[in-house]
Amino acid sequence: MTAKRALTVLAAASAAAALTVTATTTSAAAPARAAACGAGYVGLTFDDGPSGTTTKLLDALRQNGLRATMFNQGQYAAANPSLVRAQVAAGMWVANHSYTHPHLTRLSQAQIDSEISRTQQAIAGAGGGTPKLFRPPYGETNTTVKSVAARYGLTEIIWHVDSQDWNGASTDAIVQSVARLTNGQIILMHDWPANTLAAVPRIAQTLASRGLCAGTISPRTGRAVAP
Repeated sequence: MTAKRALTVLAAASAAAALTVTATTTSAAAPARAAACGAGYVGLTFDDGPSGTTTKLLDALRQNGLRATMFNQGQYAAANPSLVRAQVAAGMWVANHSYTHPHLTRLSQAQIDSEISRTQQAIAGAGGGTPKLFRPPYGETNTTVKSVAARYGLTEIIWHVDSQDWNGASTDAIVQSVARLTNGQIILMHDWPANTLAAVPRIAQTLASRGLCAGTISPRTGRAVAP
């Protein structure tokens, strides 16, 4: 065998070995992920962004391997398009939380329509895609709110657990709220509280210890599912 032929055979063997290792690693990774998420998926949601604390929140989520749904206010998305793009770049899902955070059930149908439609436009215009999920401010809804949201192809999402971070809940209390989540459930948190930001590493640890993973929210069922 010539030296050139020997080198060719050696290169082919090396490539085959690399492919085998890659395939083995890939096939092993999927069961590992499945095992880590054996108890299912939960929906981490953060309302009222984007804000001055969004970048720190995104960094914390990313560093701890968490993904979340960001229910943005349209007025803030319009004012901070780069932060909306940063949410997407960090692997988050962007959703509609009205334009100015009013009590929608006290508004006319036309006013509700304006709140929802302008937010759709603001988020899409900022590079966040067209939202499929909508959370009414304060969780207040009625048939009119639901019908207007549906007109824009939005699924209304409330929550199963309220972290109370908006009400001054401590970091410990926020982590304890996350510990109450079960498969498919959704927790309400917010973009701006310092205690919520501080809780992120422990939220990741709590979910991992219970075999739960942070998932996306299905527009079809309104529950957390695998991304």
